[in-house]
Formats: sequence, C-alpha cells, structure tokens
Amino acid sequence: MVDVDTPPNFSRLPEPLIGALRELARTRRLLVALDFDGTLAPEVDDPEQARALPEARAAVLRLLAMPHTRVALVSGRALASLIQVADLPDTVLLVGSHGIELRLDSPDDQVSLDTAEFTRVGVLGEVLGEVADSFDQVWLEPKPAGFALHTRLATEHNSRIAHLVARSETAAELDNLPVRSGKNVLEFSVRSTTKGEAVEHLRKYTAATAVFYAGDDVTDEDAFAALGADDVGLKSGEGATLANFRVGGPIDVARTLNLLADLREGDVHEQ
Repeated sequence: MVDVDTPPNFSRLPEPLIGALRELARTRRLLVALDFDGTLAPEVDDPEQARALPEARAAVLRLLAMPHTRVALVSGRALASLIQVADLPDTVLLVGSHGIELRLDSPDDQVSLDTAEFTRVGVLGEVLGEVADSFDQVWLEPKPAGFALHTRLATEHNSRIAHLVARSETAAELDNLPVRSGKNVLEFSVRSTTKGEAVEHLRKYTAATAVFYAGDDVTDEDAFAALGADDVGLKSGEGATLANFRVGGPIDVARTLNLLADLREGDVHEQ
C-alpha cells in the first residue's frame, strides 16, 4: 500500500541536484567518491566510534553491486582506521591520509617512506607530542607519513593556541612541511598529497566517464576543484565551497546516494 501522505525522501533534496543526478546516472562508467566523517557518518567525539548512517551504508552497497559503477572512500584518516570504521566490502576503493595510502583492487598497496622521510616523521612526532601534552583535551593521532593534532574536545582558547604553537614549533624544526587545516584538526605530513590528486588518480584507475564526489571539510575542496563539467560535487553542511550543490548533512547525503542508486538502476548500462 502506498502512503500518499508521505513524500519520498528525494523530494527533500534541491530540485537542481535531482536534475544533475538524473544526468549523472546515465554516464557510461561512474565513480562515486565519498569522504567519510561528516559525510557518510555524523561527527562524533571519539573518531574510532564513527559509523556510516545505515541509510548511507545501504546506498553504498547498492551502488557497489551495479555494473560499470565503482565506489571509493577518500579520507584524511589513516587507512587502517578507515577500514575499521567503514566496515565495507573489499570492492570499495580506499584512499587514506589524504591520498598517501591506497587500497585499490590489490590489498597490498601501502605507503612507503624513504629514510629521510622516516627521520622527519620522528622529529615531527617529538615536536607535536610536546604540544599535545601541554594542553588539556588535545591529542595526537599517528599516521603513516605524519600526525593529526586533534582539538575537538579542547576549549576554543586552547584549540587556537595549540594550533598556533604547533605550526610555529614544527616550522622551526622542519622546512617545507605540508600542513592542512580541518575541522578542529591540523594535519602534518612529510609527504604532500591532496584529495584532488586522489580523485584524479581514481578517475584514471576506474576509467570513469563521470565522478560524483561528496565531502564536508576544508580538505575536500581540493577534490571539488578537480571535478569537471560532467561531474557532480556535493558539499555536506556549512562553509564556503567549490561544490556545485549543497545539502544539510549526512542524512541528506544518504538520500542523495539512494536517489542516485535508484536512477542508475532505472537506466540501462550494457556498455
């Protein structure tokens, strides 16, 4: 029995976005690339407790099962953390640490640092460890090529000062150190990559004729900048963005992905 009083979930999405998804669903080979935290999963105080919304996970699984359709997660998380919280089949392509770590169709892909980079990581850890120890509720997350300084639980004052001190102290010890600002986090890495570079790599790897990318953070802007005229970029939440569409948060991202799956199922893809 159809409930005529309840509008479909996709009706809550912007009409221009619905139209763009209709066009995107017809592409020959589709790459769906997604940030995780704040996009598929609501933000939580303990990052290891983050999980994708059930509706978002269901949509990802539907898209994974479709021919000529690849799904990738593109995250600032270390790859091991991303694998744990995402809990998705191995057919999902994974990009961790903003593109430094990859798990494509071979599970053996991993970051490889040279001797000089290992030395820089060691110095970076000592400097940032001292900064984290100096402030309440500021903690350090190790990553294969660097560290993330988290200040989500700190006071606004301590967060601001910790960021300033971390930038100053690391700059005094290490030249040309890539630093990325995110939501309540500073990412320090001895190797420079961006989510935009990751999306371009995935586009070539999958031979995609169009890309859908959704993200919520400042670091996702590099990915939005890498999109072309036939692609669709979706910003989750507030903030300035290069994405051509915006929704309120993860629940609307889930609705968008389910609509994309509906539309792609409804088309014929026998190429």
